[in-house]
Amino acid sequence: MKYPHLSKLLLSVLLALCCSLAMGKMTASDLKPIFGENFDAKLKAVQFLSKEGSPEALEILQAMSSETLFLSPQGVIMQKNDQYIDALTGQAVSVKPEELQEVVLNNLMRGKVDNALLGLQLASSDAAIRTKAVDALIKDPELDTLPLVEKLMASEKDPVLKPKVEKLWALLALQSDNQEAKLKAIELLGDSGDPQVAALLAPLAKEGGPVQEAAEKALAKIKKSEFSGEILGNMIAGLSYGSVLLLCALGLAITYGLIGVINMAHGEFLMVGAYATYVVQGFFRQYAPAYVDWYLLFALPVAFITAALVGILIERTVIKFLYGRPLETLLATFGVSLLMIQLTRTIFGAQNVEVANPVWMSGAMQVLPNLVVPYNRIIIFGFAIAVVIVTWLVLNKTRLGLFVRAVTQNRTMAACVGVKTVRVDMYAFAFGAGIAGLGGVALSQIGNVGPDLGQSYIVDSFMVVVLGGVGQLAGTIYGAFGLGIASKLLEPFIGAVLAKIAILVVIIIFIQRRPQGLFALKGRSVD
Repeated sequence: MKYPHLSKLLLSVLLALCCSLAMGKMTASDLKPIFGENFDAKLKAVQFLSKEGSPEALEILQAMSSETLFLSPQGVIMQKNDQYIDALTGQAVSVKPEELQEVVLNNLMRGKVDNALLGLQLASSDAAIRTKAVDALIKDPELDTLPLVEKLMASEKDPVLKPKVEKLWALLALQSDNQEAKLKAIELLGDSGDPQVAALLAPLAKEGGPVQEAAEKALAKIKKSEFSGEILGNMIAGLSYGSVLLLCALGLAITYGLIGVINMAHGEFLMVGAYATYVVQGFFRQYAPAYVDWYLLFALPVAFITAALVGILIERTVIKFLYGRPLETLLATFGVSLLMIQLTRTIFGAQNVEVANPVWMSGAMQVLPNLVVPYNRIIIFGFAIAVVIVTWLVLNKTRLGLFVRAVTQNRTMAACVGVKTVRVDMYAFAFGAGIAGLGGVALSQIGNVGPDLGQSYIVDSFMVVVLGGVGQLAGTIYGAFGLGIASKLLEPFIGAVLAKIAILVVIIIFIQRRPQGLFALKGRSVD
């Protein structure tokens, strides 16, 4: 041979490689300490499996966690369904149950096994499994998983999961002795804006040096983000409250602008709509349980029609005799309100009733670390906008809407050209009551349903009508959402009662300056 020394060198390298591979291969002796009583030896075996990282190691850890790993005369075996297989080779083996030795895990060791298992799941090709593992480790970060997390952070491409992996790495890096990694972790946690990590950073703000400075900056960022989240959350709550106010005030604006009636029973139409929703829910639960998640779609027309019929009954029996007498109307409708509340208590009881959210309205959306927006509030806001659009179409594109606008602007002239004003009054009152009934459906999804439900909204609804302008759709929209947002922004600082008082004072001052409200009624109107 021309180069004997080269061939010997290659042979020695191959032998060394084979030896190293043989030494690194998992054997039964590596697993036997798991079944012993020595805690340190058992922990080293678990750490070995975690670092080994093979599919076999993952299966063994899963078997330990589910208590299906055993030691037998044939070696370490796992139970799968009704058969036993060798943990190393995957071959089926025949054993007697009395020969099996179980793994004994205390709470501390079980936690170590679960964390090692989660660490190996970080390498899964399934994004859902990786996400589940990351979420679990964030709740209980173990420093042993840091190398696996660093590997995942370098390779993760999922834009949704990537920030979670970075947060997990930061939580682990805080436990390490590497100051450079700790400083980077503090910066990442500060940028996340998550108020839950503030408790971890607070002790670091007392260490001194670069770590203290970085922790103070991170805490300032978190505090600023938390404040922004609270303001945004209050605004979203204000939009939700404004949506219900809008549905209540919309009908009130139509009837008050049309016939000048101060209807103190209008809030009870909300209550009628909410209880109609409760009845429809009960019907579906009893007679169509398979379709109970869709009861809300059927409750909408039922609530509208029920509230409209109650509105017609009140208008025909009480209100039509009191046109042009606002004080008597106020007292009479207040009495009607008390009568409706007592009648509801007699039929349904004095206690609140349960109206559940359908599945498609349950859950929430994470907007910020400290801000979760429920789906039901988002849907109710969209529903309120849809009702406004339908109302605008009815008032501006239908014959009834033309008559309502004509009577609102000049009742005498409308009557002179053949408009039956009495019938228009009845239809408009029913339409306004029906819209409030729809508001009751929305309210049943975010609040309690009880006999006194409407009393909480009638005063605010009148303020919306007065602020927006009598009979003005656009003014009602601005007034409802403006009042709702202003209330929720003030409540955290001065309380709910003082917030209402402050808003009332502002509205009184505004009406003194502009009696017609935000939007003045166009045309010649008569009292």
